[in-house]
Amino acid sequence: MGSSINKKDYIKKELFGKIYSTFCGLLIIVLTISIVFFIASKGIVTFTRNHVSVIDFIFSSKWAPESLNSNGTPQLGSAIFIVGSILVSLFAVIVSTPLSVCAAIFMTEISPKFGEKLLRPSIELFVGIPSVVYGWIGLSVLVPFIRKNIGGLGFSFLAGGIVLTIMIMPTIASVASDSLKALPLNYKEASFALGATRWQTIRKVLLPAAAPGIFTGVVLGLARAFGEALAVQMVIGNSIKIPSGLLDPTTTLTSIITMDMGNTVSGSAWNNALWSMALLLLLISFGFILIIRKISSRRSMR
Repeated sequence: MGSSINKKDYIKKELFGKIYSTFCGLLIIVLTISIVFFIASKGIVTFTRNHVSVIDFIFSSKWAPESLNSNGTPQLGSAIFIVGSILVSLFAVIVSTPLSVCAAIFMTEISPKFGEKLLRPSIELFVGIPSVVYGWIGLSVLVPFIRKNIGGLGFSFLAGGIVLTIMIMPTIASVASDSLKALPLNYKEASFALGATRWQTIRKVLLPAAAPGIFTGVVLGLARAFGEALAVQMVIGNSIKIPSGLLDPTTTLTSIITMDMGNTVSGSAWNNALWSMALLLLLISFGFILIIRKISSRRSMR
């Protein structure tokens, strides 16, 4: 009787959990492989069926999917979209990183109680806000503000960069704060024992020690900025040209995909080019993941 109960408990509590966990793990692996295979099979059609070279696709700025060039191939150069994505993402990271690191220092070193009770919940709230809300606020407030007070149409590279800056700031601040909090206390105590001030300790001891974690946050923020579509599309102007200034409209890889995917025929060269851009975004995301894993492995070796 006793062994029967134990066997039932084992099946109920142990075996079922193992089977369910294994199933979920395998399901995630299968889904990931399936998505990658599907996007890759769609994305390479531009190069195999439409005979567009990879070099032209990445480095050419001629985007005219419905017309053919002298070689009889569609003009599917995506350099404008790639440059737009890179520029607006770098703008957001360059502006938001110092602000986020300063916020993390305030939360962990300057005012830990206020930071933990008020600032950290506020930052976590910002992380959870849907991107369409950021885009709507940018469209309603930021674009008219730029048009009236700075110049241009308002829909601009500057508007897209500011919206992305606000969106990725919570990500970088949270990771930087966690990295600073995870440092051993004796780092700070040793610095104080040597006569260093609090600012000297923060600048010369804590920040260098937490640099790998902070850099991980920056890469995560950059990855989010690069993959963001809706909020940027609502404010950046979606003009197919490389911006010559902050007030010029431009577009990004994600913007052109979301705008055109519903207006193209499946299997057409235009539609295939959008899938190729999706494949490019996927490869860039893999690149960001590899960078983060490399940083994490170096931290674990320390």
